[in-house]
Amino acid sequence: MEENRYHPSRLAEDGSHRRMTAPSFRDIQEMPTPTHQRASPILAADKSTALALTPVSRETEARLDRYVDLLLEWQAKTNLVAPSTIPNLWTRHISDSLQLLALAPSARRWADLGSGGGFPGLVLACALADTSGAMVHLIERNAKKAAFLREALRVTSSQGTVHLAGIGDTVDSLVGKVDCVAARAVAPLHQLIGFAEPLMRGGAKALFLKGRDVEAELTEATKYWNIKPKLHASRTGGHGWIVELDQIERREPSPTAHGIRA
Repeated sequence: MEENRYHPSRLAEDGSHRRMTAPSFRDIQEMPTPTHQRASPILAADKSTALALTPVSRETEARLDRYVDLLLEWQAKTNLVAPSTIPNLWTRHISDSLQLLALAPSARRWADLGSGGGFPGLVLACALADTSGAMVHLIERNAKKAAFLREALRVTSSQGTVHLAGIGDTVDSLVGKVDCVAARAVAPLHQLIGFAEPLMRGGAKALFLKGRDVEAELTEATKYWNIKPKLHASRTGGHGWIVELDQIERREPSPTAHGIRA
């Protein structure tokens, strides 16, 4: 397992030590409007809709702008999001992630299981960047996506740790208490609960973003777990749901044995 916490001091590829300076918020504010977004009135309109649904501070908005522009740049060489969702990137992905904050307002330390292009974890890191004690664990087994996440943490000056490893190989070894564990488009619900179990035993809340099949996934999950889920309709509309879990109790020895390991 490779763990990379963003830090201004890094080793270069040839092994030499190099200094990387993260931009301050003042630097971010003074940067020009991100190129990709300035060139797309559709994306600009989608951003306005998204921030009306999930308002953020101007500091967070500036960080999200840098993140989105970086994502669009990397998208040309690494498939971070489905191409069909790019015109609605802000509502489909950014706002969808931001809405979790309202369900766990006191959470400072998060774990994102299977971060992919950074949803919801990198978005949460941007929103919590000015919060004392905040940090987000970003667990991703794809090396290219993990590299993107490290760069996104750097350009947004957000606090997070990128774990280049599978979820099942990582959750037991996270350092420090986790307040909330989240996941989006990673695995069926019964498997997610299995991955989150070590963190939930330590008191973490679980918030899992799900789609139109949430009822079927809940039915399947109850074969392996005693749960009392709270369902929240997504603010972004469509068929999205958030499954909130505070406590779980195992019925079967190992639900992850019934499916793939992420």
